[in-house]
Amino acid sequence: MDAEQRALAAEIGGSRRGVIGGPFAIWLRTPDIVKRVSALSDRLRQNSTFEKRLVELIVLVNTRHWKAQYAWSAHAVQALKLGMSPEIVEAIRAGTPPPFDRDDERLIYDIFAEINGSKALSDATYARGLAFFGLDKMIEMVTTAGLYTMISMMLVAFDVPAANGERTLA
Repeated sequence: MDAEQRALAAEIGGSRRGVIGGPFAIWLRTPDIVKRVSALSDRLRQNSTFEKRLVELIVLVNTRHWKAQYAWSAHAVQALKLGMSPEIVEAIRAGTPPPFDRDDERLIYDIFAEINGSKALSDATYARGLAFFGLDKMIEMVTTAGLYTMISMMLVAFDVPAANGERTLA
């Protein structure tokens, strides 16, 4: 790494508990991109208007859709720590409908299952999301999903396995 890359690695590692892996390790080769993606990622992860549990749900649904092993393994652990039930995490991993008890979780899942499945969001599902979350949160939610779609595409394109080497997504 050159001096700029080393400085960025130290800066980015600081916001990620000292770990630079997955797509950020790849993006370090392009300092301008990694700076911008890291800033957006930090905003959506650390300053979200959503509870962290819901951010992790958005991430899980989208990383599962893309079969992004690295992101899935990191975020599944985080979702469990934040109180998401193991049954929900396992159902998402297995690609089966999760047994949600909470309306906010069910609605987030429904929105992104629909977008990922049909490449569209019906008026009815959009209206449910808008009534429950409001427009600003809908924008933030879709932006978060878009970020993790980009992250997942990087991980899949460069075949980045989970940190432990496992491939749990089929």
